[in-house]
Amino acid sequence: MCGIVGFTGSRAAAPILLNGLSMLEYRGYDSAGLAVREGDRPTQVVKATGKLKNLVEKTRGGETLPGDCGIGHTRWATHGQPSETNAHPHVSANAMDEMGSEVVGVHNGIIENYAELKQKLLNNGYRFYSSTDTEVAIKLVDYYYRKYRIGPIDAINRMMVRVRGSYALALMFRDYPGEIYAARKDSPLVIGVGKGETHLASDVPALLQHTRDVYYIGNHQSARLLPGEAHFFDLNGDEIELPLTHVTWSAEAAQKGGYAHFMLKEIHEQPQAVRDTLSSLVKDERIDLSGAGISAEQLAAVQSIHIVACGSAWHVGMAAQYVIEDLAEVPVRVELASEFRYRKRLLGPGALVIVISQSGETADSLAALRAAKAQGAPTLAVVNVVGSSIAREADHVLYTLAGPEIAVATTKAYSAQLSSLYAFAVELAFVKGKLDEGRYAGLLGELLSLPDKMALALQDKERIQWFASRHANARDIFFIGRGLDYAICLEGSLKMKEISYIHSEAYAAGELKHGTISLVEEGTLIVGALTQRDVLEKTVSNLTECRARGAYLVGLAGEDSRAAVAFADFSLLVPETDPHFMASLAIIPLQLLAYYTSVSKGLDVDKPRNLAKSVTVE
Repeated sequence: MCGIVGFTGSRAAAPILLNGLSMLEYRGYDSAGLAVREGDRPTQVVKATGKLKNLVEKTRGGETLPGDCGIGHTRWATHGQPSETNAHPHVSANAMDEMGSEVVGVHNGIIENYAELKQKLLNNGYRFYSSTDTEVAIKLVDYYYRKYRIGPIDAINRMMVRVRGSYALALMFRDYPGEIYAARKDSPLVIGVGKGETHLASDVPALLQHTRDVYYIGNHQSARLLPGEAHFFDLNGDEIELPLTHVTWSAEAAQKGGYAHFMLKEIHEQPQAVRDTLSSLVKDERIDLSGAGISAEQLAAVQSIHIVACGSAWHVGMAAQYVIEDLAEVPVRVELASEFRYRKRLLGPGALVIVISQSGETADSLAALRAAKAQGAPTLAVVNVVGSSIAREADHVLYTLAGPEIAVATTKAYSAQLSSLYAFAVELAFVKGKLDEGRYAGLLGELLSLPDKMALALQDKERIQWFASRHANARDIFFIGRGLDYAICLEGSLKMKEISYIHSEAYAAGELKHGTISLVEEGTLIVGALTQRDVLEKTVSNLTECRARGAYLVGLAGEDSRAAVAFADFSLLVPETDPHFMASLAIIPLQLLAYYTSVSKGLDVDKPRNLAKSVTVE
C-alpha cells in the first residue's frame, strides 16, 4: 500500500521519480504526486487523482518540474477520500498552494493518534487543508524544527517519539537543498546508493534500474540522503552503521519481457522459481535447512506448529498443514495473522511459529511474529525479500527465490512458498523418524521433479483460454474439494475473485449439504478438485449432486484419474506426482483460468480494483 520514491543526484529528478512510481503501481493507489526542487528555489508540488498516467500527462513526463532532488508518492486512501487535496506530497504550510513551505513530505502508514496531534498543532497556529493523517505528521516535524531550532534529524526523532502507528516518511526541508530525510516504523523503506546519486523507495523494484546495493532502515531509525551518500541515525540522533545488502534480482526481472501482463509472465516463471528455491534447500541429495539456521536437534524438539499468514500465504499454510501432519505427525494449526495477533495464544512447549509473507512486510503478519516472539516461541519466516522486516526479526528464515513479483495476484511466490514448506515437512518427518531412507529419497525425487511437471501443466493454456472466454460472464463460481484439494480450492477461488470480480467461494466438499447446495442452480459453475485419490469418490458424489441441480461441472485431477473426471462437462488434467505435492501442479490451471477470465472481461489483470500487493497497514 502506498508507494514512495525519492532521488537526489545530478540528473533530472522528475522522470526518475515517475519511472520509480510506475514500478510500484502494483502496491495499489488512487492518486499520485511529486515534489521536486531545483537548487535554492521553492519546492514545486504537483498531484493528480486516478492512474499514474494522469500525473505523467500533467507534468509532461516530468518536463515541467525541473530539479535534481525530489520525492514522489502513490496514495492508497486511509484518512480522507481520494482527491487531489488529500494526495501526497503534503506541506507544512497552512495551504497547499503556499510556496516556500519549510517541510514537504510523503508517507506510507497510519498515524493512529493523529486527532490528538492535530489538536495540539491547531492550538499552536497551524491550519489544515486536507483530511489526512499525513499532513499532521509533516506539520509536527515542522513544529519541532521551528520551536526548538534543531536540525532535521532531531526534529524527526521528536516526531517519532510522539507519533503512534506505522510510517515510512520521506521529507525535504527548505533549508537543506539537495537533501532528503527519511524515517521508518513498521512500513517498508529501502535506500540505494550509486555513483553521485541516492535513491529511496518502498520496494526494491523501483531501484533496480539504478542500483542493486541497498540499505534497509530499521524501526525508529532515520536517514539523511545526499547525492551518493546515505547516513543513518538512531532515535537518540547518534549516527549508526547499517549493513549493505546486494539484491540479486535483475532490472529485467521486473519487466514484462514480452508478455501481455506481469501475471501471465509470473505464471510461466513458476517452474524456475520452484527450481531455484528447491536448489537452495537441497545439497548432495539431502534437504539442508542449515541456511535457515535450523538444526536437526531443533527440528526434533518441535512438538506443534502454528502457521500464521494472510491471503494466499494463508492458503500455502493450509496446504502445508495437511502435508506436515500426514508426513511428520506433528499437529499444525493454521491461523490468519489478523486473528492470531489479537487472540489469547496458547503456545506450549515445543511450539514453532511459522510466518509466511512474500514481501516480508505484511503488517498483520509482522505483528503476529512479534507477538509470538514476546511469548518466547521460536519463529521461522518464509519470505521472498532479503532484509525485509519479517526476515530480520524472525529467529530462522527460509528464503523463497521467486524474484520480484509485480502482479497483485500472487502466483510464483505462492508456488515457491509451497515448495519450501514441502522440503521443511519432508526433513521434519525424517528427523522425527517417520520416514525411512527409501521413502525420504522417493519424496525428494518427486520434489525435484516438480518444476518439469509444472512446465507440462502450462501447456494446456490454449484450451483453458477457450473455456474461460465462454464462461467469463458467470455470476457465481464454487470450488469444492476435500483435504489438500480443499486447500487448492481456496487459492483457486481467491485467484478468480480478485482479478475477474466474479463472486467465487471455496468449500470443503462435505459441507455442501450444510447450506451451500442451496445456492446451486441451473448453470452454476462448479470446479471440483480431485487430486487426492483417497477421497476422490466422495468428492465425485458431491459433484454429481450438484449436476442433478443443473450445475456446470469442471473436474480437476491428475492424469491417472482421467476416468474419474469423465462425468464433468470440462476437465483440467495435470501431471501426476506424490499426492502430498499435487497442489503445486493443480494450482496452475486454476491460475490460468482466472487470468484468461479476467482478460476476456477486459479487466486490469495486474492491478485489480481496491487491492494492493503489499498490505503494510492494518
